[in-house]
Amino acid sequence: MAHVVFLPGDGIGPEVAGEAAKVLAAVAERYNLDISTENALIGGAAFDATGFPLPDETLALCKKADAVFLGAVGGPAWDAVPRPKRPEAGLLALRKGLGVFANLRPIAIFPELAAFSCLRQDIVTQGVDLLIVRELTGDIYFGEPRGEGVRGGLRYAYDTMVYDEEEIRRIARMAFAAARSRRKKVCSVDKANVLSASRLWRTVVEEEHAAWPDIELSHMYVDNAAMQLVARPASFDVILTGNLFGDILSDQAAAIAGSLGMLSSASLGATAPGLYEPAHGSAPDIAGQDKANPLASILSIALMLRMSLNAPQAADAVESAVKSLIREGFRTADLVAENNRNTVPTGCKETGDLIVARLK
Repeated sequence: MAHVVFLPGDGIGPEVAGEAAKVLAAVAERYNLDISTENALIGGAAFDATGFPLPDETLALCKKADAVFLGAVGGPAWDAVPRPKRPEAGLLALRKGLGVFANLRPIAIFPELAAFSCLRQDIVTQGVDLLIVRELTGDIYFGEPRGEGVRGGLRYAYDTMVYDEEEIRRIARMAFAAARSRRKKVCSVDKANVLSASRLWRTVVEEEHAAWPDIELSHMYVDNAAMQLVARPASFDVILTGNLFGDILSDQAAAIAGSLGMLSSASLGATAPGLYEPAHGSAPDIAGQDKANPLASILSIALMLRMSLNAPQAADAVESAVKSLIREGFRTADLVAENNRNTVPTGCKETGDLIVARLK
């Protein structure tokens, strides 16, 4: 039996997590998969209940699971909470506690949703199908020393970008392995012309590439990568990069795809249970109104089925159901264009129901 822990979290998190759980149950029934689930607290909801954004009980449950699903964390209700206890701290602690060091974010444009991309249509029609592999537990977010103080009568603050060679090597392996099942191209993004950490990054990536002769490797500075991602997205297959650059580039790529509500992600480690989550935030402005788009969460369930639960046929069925729904014109509010009479408005719950109906 496989066991999945759901962490609904805050804002629209409980709504999209509920639909993701519903879809997982439906596809498990169709393919006779033995999957049990349970819910646990994280983020602001956990802080309100326990005083901590990641209770020890939650982390213990997640470590024992085969996979973990996260809805979303954060919101203005917790803006005044001390930084170590803010909802986002719970997410960082979960990633660190599970040892998930690689974030995989597929970026693709559904043909029917091409008009929602921020790119010119002549660029979109060339095709966008890429994968960002972002290192997740190192870099400036976790580097030491860090701090703030007063110097010469002026306030100052500092953070440290740190990588060791094994952190780089293991994420490079993940990117090369992912490329092997795609178009066999990896573009490693860094800032080696300025940063010492990036020079080590480039050296170690080159060393690791020697073991993957079937993979084409290129390097690109992050500023150029940001430009090329907009100008020539079809030229990318797998983008390998560090935590800071990956954070920025993956959100930029989300705008290319047209809606955060369509973007899934997986965070993986060497042996830990995978962590699956939609790319969007908690969207507190629409929480509880049945307006959220659950498709990113449902597509994250497809990633979970393929990468952690060894059920590729079930994963294909979920993805096919989503494609069918989009093709038939069903749309949540984020995907409704003005004066488009060829679409059918749906809410969060109805969207989940429609996916379940197609799975059955």
